[in-house]
Amino acid sequence: MSYPIPSKMWQRASIVTLLLLIPSVGIAVLRQSATVAVPANQTPPSSSPATSILPNHPDYQALQALVQKYSCVVSVQNFGTLPVSRTEFATVLNACVNRSNELIATNPKIVTQGDMKTLQRLQEQFAPELAILRSPIDELEASTPTQTPRERTQAESTRNTQLLPTAPPLSIPSDSSVQDRVVNRANMPKLQAGSSIGRAAPEAQTGSRFNTENYNRIEDNPFHRVSNDPLSTFSIDVDTASYSNVRRFITQGELPPKDAVRIEELINYFTYNYPQPKGDRPFSVTTEVAAAPWNPQHKLVQVGLQGKRLESATLPPSNLVFLIDVSGSMDDPNKLPLVQQSLKLLVNKLRPEDRVSLVVYAGNAGLVLPATPGSQKSKILAAIDRLEAGGSTAGGQGIELAYKIAKQSFLKSGNNRVILATDGDFNVGVSSDADLTRLIEQKRDQGIFLTVLGFGTGNYKDGKMEQLADKGNGNYAYIDTLLEAKKVLVNDLRGTLFTIAKDVKIQVEFNPAKVQAYRLIGYENRLLQNQDFNDDKKDAGDIGAGHSVTALYEIIPIGTKSDVKLPKVDPLRYQRSGVTAPDAAGNELMQVKLRYKLPKDSTSQLITQTIQDDDLRTDQIPSTNLRFAAAVATFGMVLRDSEYKGNANYDLVMKLATQAKGEDQEGYRGEFIRLVEQSRGLITRK
Repeated sequence: MSYPIPSKMWQRASIVTLLLLIPSVGIAVLRQSATVAVPANQTPPSSSPATSILPNHPDYQALQALVQKYSCVVSVQNFGTLPVSRTEFATVLNACVNRSNELIATNPKIVTQGDMKTLQRLQEQFAPELAILRSPIDELEASTPTQTPRERTQAESTRNTQLLPTAPPLSIPSDSSVQDRVVNRANMPKLQAGSSIGRAAPEAQTGSRFNTENYNRIEDNPFHRVSNDPLSTFSIDVDTASYSNVRRFITQGELPPKDAVRIEELINYFTYNYPQPKGDRPFSVTTEVAAAPWNPQHKLVQVGLQGKRLESATLPPSNLVFLIDVSGSMDDPNKLPLVQQSLKLLVNKLRPEDRVSLVVYAGNAGLVLPATPGSQKSKILAAIDRLEAGGSTAGGQGIELAYKIAKQSFLKSGNNRVILATDGDFNVGVSSDADLTRLIEQKRDQGIFLTVLGFGTGNYKDGKMEQLADKGNGNYAYIDTLLEAKKVLVNDLRGTLFTIAKDVKIQVEFNPAKVQAYRLIGYENRLLQNQDFNDDKKDAGDIGAGHSVTALYEIIPIGTKSDVKLPKVDPLRYQRSGVTAPDAAGNELMQVKLRYKLPKDSTSQLITQTIQDDDLRTDQIPSTNLRFAAAVATFGMVLRDSEYKGNANYDLVMKLATQAKGEDQEGYRGEFIRLVEQSRGLITRK
């Protein structure tokens, strides 16, 4: 039974409730100014690259959006354009909290529920820094004159941790109103004096929801003796998800799990200055040999592929089906809201001849937008804006419906593709990896490819999404910020959506007269059997328009006494090792063979190229391409703590990357250097 609430009482209750929803800031409405500065008698913690928050961080972008939306007065110079320390970030956050409270006092509904949740989340993450900022009003009197800001912060953190268990967890249903929350709060347990509501306990942040990220195990490729195993065969990989995911970890102040680091995806995140292909070939092949930076006794061999760039006028029309996860697990600022912003960037690049459909899945799958011409952008954008998160995840059902819609709008001479945006947490419906991959393989053979875009943290299922993209003749990217969405869906649009060669395989034969042992760096989950190279039924990687692909081999020349422990194999009885074939040039290190199919062909074509053993001269400097790729590979080996890293460390990575930065028009290489600096800082602190 409900009772009517007088309007004045309702307004007062709404204000009080909303203040409670934004933890520990009720006193902020008494302040007259929304500008907050760090007290003069307190020294903010020093800022270093390891503790700075970069403009492309999701939290930075979320706070910047709130500053602009609610006209918060910010006293931190260059906020919005340059990195800031945690204390500076907290200063801006506090200003936004104060401003929101002022607005709430005027109109309780003016601050949206989503923005309140964002403010709440940020306050949880920056509680120690906010405690310092609030101390002149509600903490300074309680602290002793000899306490330092750091001691006061630790005391505040300890006090909140002790009091938090008495407060019920804050849960705001996505469809509840302010009035519902006022009524429901009456049934909550009363708080102990001095306790606060709405701030998650540290234990909760490391609970089950935040411990379910999944990565397939990676074992570094070992060295192989050429005398026993002269062939190396693998599928190319143009995915970039691992790099942006690793960046997410480092930006948030922690090193990534070893199995999250796929070195080939780190390397292929960057473009390299390889020549464009000539004639009818869809890609060119470039090779180079230099000393391995982490072990100068060894050599490093680079194999680079460059996909042909396509002009806009020659691009085929696209039939795109957006398949969006709107389950409850996507109800975070860096998930569904970022998905919506990201897809809008792609929609703005559509042409009139392109078509877009929108399918969603939560408890069930549904068609939100039938095939719509790219000229009707406002209609497509409005459908994206209407998406809301809630429910369980019927991932398999969603994929089935998406492929059905793609088939209905199939373009015989066009690009037919499903674009899946999810955190990968499929838990209802066709959820087994085997069933999903069989479905995707079947549709792939019918000419409908799959691109997977990963979002979010905590329950991220990297292993599953990588597998789906591999089987769907598509690519896999992880989008942690809107800037990354711009890179994937705008800057690299042709490579992301338009395949120019499929089932691309590489097979390398090493000359036993020149090479003692070799190992492929990365591509651990892309290895193929040697006989797969000539099997046109065997699936492999795909190259998009303008894509570059780089593979690195570390080799040990004949006669080199290496500190690497090589596998012991008994001498062969019926074959002679270390003997070059009579018709082979004695200076050849290796032969590289590539097989590929054109997008609509079922028969592969072969490219063959040899690599000579050009002795390294003292004045011979490796190309910028090789040095930067070596820097990224070194970084990956250090992050993975690889047993083959030799003398690799962050200083070596910095030296290589800085010297090979080049023009860097998009700033990606400069960002890489900053990530290395942050990683080095994390190790130093640890």
